[in-house]
Amino acid sequence: MRSTFNGNRLRKARIYRELTLTELAELVKKTTITKQSISSYENGKSIPDFKRIREIAKVLGFPNEYFFQEDSDDVKAKTTYFRSQSTATKKKKNSQKVKLEFIADIYEVLQKYIEFPIFNDMDIDFRGADTIEDCNSKETINEIEIISQKVRKAWNLGNGPINNLQYILEQHGILVTYLETDDEAIDAFSQRTQIGHDVIYFVAISKGKVYECRIRFDMAHELGHIILHPWSEDLEAISKDEFRAREKQANMFASSFLLPKHSFSQDISAYPTSLEYYVSLKKKWGVSIQAMLYRAHQLGIITVNQYQYLMRQVSKRGWRKQEPQDVPYTINESIFQGAIDLLFENNIFDPDSLMQEFEYSGISFYPETIEKLLYLRTGTLKEKNKNTTLLSFENIKRNYL
Repeated sequence: MRSTFNGNRLRKARIYRELTLTELAELVKKTTITKQSISSYENGKSIPDFKRIREIAKVLGFPNEYFFQEDSDDVKAKTTYFRSQSTATKKKKNSQKVKLEFIADIYEVLQKYIEFPIFNDMDIDFRGADTIEDCNSKETINEIEIISQKVRKAWNLGNGPINNLQYILEQHGILVTYLETDDEAIDAFSQRTQIGHDVIYFVAISKGKVYECRIRFDMAHELGHIILHPWSEDLEAISKDEFRAREKQANMFASSFLLPKHSFSQDISAYPTSLEYYVSLKKKWGVSIQAMLYRAHQLGIITVNQYQYLMRQVSKRGWRKQEPQDVPYTINESIFQGAIDLLFENNIFDPDSLMQEFEYSGISFYPETIEKLLYLRTGTLKEKNKNTTLLSFENIKRNYL
């Protein structure tokens, strides 16, 4: 705990709540405050009196103590890949980035006690292509095919459908989290975060707005970015054409990863131009009809004319937005829920002492805020939940047993 007000904490809390300086000033009604004053507080040029701090804290939904804590020097958010780089508002994007920074801060505390799975960089050297046109070259297509199968082999996934991709990602050190946003332009994104000497990858997916097949493809798409693309540059500095090429490459990876060439080709070859047959295969592979049509075309199983005809039929049947067998995605409990359950069951913490540990580590949030950030069961941090779930790939660190 520091003795002075931390303006950077105010900035983060405001961005997290998706508020501009003007909007926050308008919400703080009991005191006369301007956006210039708030900006001055955030930049450390002036310090608000405690009455104003309480008002600001109340509006933003953070405890007063939060604004007097130091930021962790060990947690540094790096590059973020947003699916809809051109349409999502900057305010929405920044809010989601801050959310992941908060989650990374919490992760840093939990990893003192929990052995989380570590992402194993497979040292894949993807040559890639810088334009959309080059993505369609045989060299790029073949390269992505080889890489996707290398990942499947390294993770012992075989050549069949992947039923629980969230669990697979978490098992291999990629943290899956969930976002709530009213901006449909943000459906998924991924971020690389440095925590001490460790590099952590997050995949954030939209909660409750899209169908199961779409979410599964989104997760595979973000895995494509993690596996294929560089993470050491400012994405806003690259050209729009190059960014679109990377998006296409991530889609190509997701398609190849979810629908392996040989096993999917055998399945689809029986009736490659029958939409009803694609409907039946959708249940098996867990991938949308439109994605399977694209994959069949990419593999040369159907011609360009056949693909275009079938896509027109998809549109005519109203399947562009909702296909047969589309069901809402049922989100699994997060890896964080399993970790906290494990700490409670081994009597290392109870809800009160864990909240104290968070506060001691510079995370003075309300329990409801942490539950929402980590997608925990409601009440997890208020009272001990007897219906706990242990994830088999998490272990208490030995020195705490």
